[in-house]
Amino acid sequence: MEVAFIGGGDGGGDVSKSLAVIACTAMAILYVAILYAPTLILRLPPPDSFQSYLIRRFICAAISSVTSLIACSLLLPIQWGKSHLSGVYGIRLDHIWQAVVFPLTLTSLMYAGTFILKVLLLLDSGQEDGGNGRSLSLDSIKNVVHEFIESVSSMASDISAWRNFIVAPLTEELVFRACMIPLLLCGGFNTYTVVFLCPIFFSLAHLNHLLEYAQRSGSWLKALMIVGFQVGYTVIFGSYASFLFVRTGHLTAPLVAHIFCNYFGIPVIISRRTGMVTVASVAGLLGFIWFLFPLTSPHLYNATTDNCMCWHRYCSWS
Repeated sequence: MEVAFIGGGDGGGDVSKSLAVIACTAMAILYVAILYAPTLILRLPPPDSFQSYLIRRFICAAISSVTSLIACSLLLPIQWGKSHLSGVYGIRLDHIWQAVVFPLTLTSLMYAGTFILKVLLLLDSGQEDGGNGRSLSLDSIKNVVHEFIESVSSMASDISAWRNFIVAPLTEELVFRACMIPLLLCGGFNTYTVVFLCPIFFSLAHLNHLLEYAQRSGSWLKALMIVGFQVGYTVIFGSYASFLFVRTGHLTAPLVAHIFCNYFGIPVIISRRTGMVTVASVAGLLGFIWFLFPLTSPHLYNATTDNCMCWHRYCSWS
């Protein structure tokens, strides 16, 4: 689908700030509310298995994402005719290896402590094997490679893996980055406001877990603590993902970072077993800060940074 673009590269387009905020709020609410539509609105019977439950949620998330994409295309200052609509959302094939390698490299720096801890655990396992008369290096490496291959191959048939590494990252990035950020930028919000405002909507989509955790634990206090931590983490990650999207103009950048973080979980910062983990974490954090702007330079991800539209702020953020 091809469109022509109007609106300035640095300022807002024809979208007002209030309309942008209302639209983003509606998208966040829809993303969560539609998950309960099959039972509460359509009156469908509860799913008979965990797999059926997740497949139903996958369909709901897909419907929400498509609806948000359509709504966004109608709200943005677009005229049909000259360029690809997918470019508005950062859905691109050009500069794809840069959008994968550089964000992954940058994100992995935050996991330096995690990687060191995993290496130490591997060495401990190898020493145990050596004590049993087996080769320390060869057997340990073989076991790690074998376990990694098995874990990757098992993901194809694991419905939870599809949720954590495919459906959730893809639909969340489409709605909370590809749709919301262009609206907020064209609404006239400055760059840093968008980077830190967009995650607020992202965190709202995780508040629906409050009742679920309260029912599980039987304590509203515990549920509030868990959800509060999740909201804080999603705000931090959401700011980083928004930063990647605005800086690169490429949806692949926050998407691969999202999948990476979902796979490794929360970074390990401190470990009781050794101070090496803390040292590695601090070094990784310093490296992350040092390379944050160089590895996200718009010139690495775009053939040109001239004549950008209101939703492409990277032209004025080099």
